[in-house]
Amino acid sequence: QVRVVESGGGLVQPGGSLTLSCIVSGITFNNEYMAWYRQAPGKRRELVAGITTGGRIEYEDSVEGRFTISRDNAKNTVYLQMNSLQPEDTAVYYCNLWQNNYQSLGYWGKGTLVTVSS
Repeated sequence: QVRVVESGGGLVQPGGSLTLSCIVSGITFNNEYMAWYRQAPGKRRELVAGITTGGRIEYEDSVEGRFTISRDNAKNTVYLQMNSLQPEDTAVYYCNLWQNNYQSLGYWGKGTLVTVSS
């Protein structure tokens, strides 16, 4: 069963950058599509970016051009480089398997909090 440990969040000013990391275990990482999700206060969890085993990538419209997802199969790690951060990016960020019905995933890590504020 998948297990994840997210890290790299913090407080950043608008326009700043952060890089999130997610170490994955419990699965054959190379065989799985992975994604970053986020949940802002009072809102539902949403998909931010996903990456397939072959490197195909999709982004949520509001982060396209600002965020970059990548994976290192040798390290079982998924990254999310976030640039030009805005207050509306404030959320807890989670990584997990990339599935259409991700709301039904039974396991979620603790996530990492990103706060964008001046």
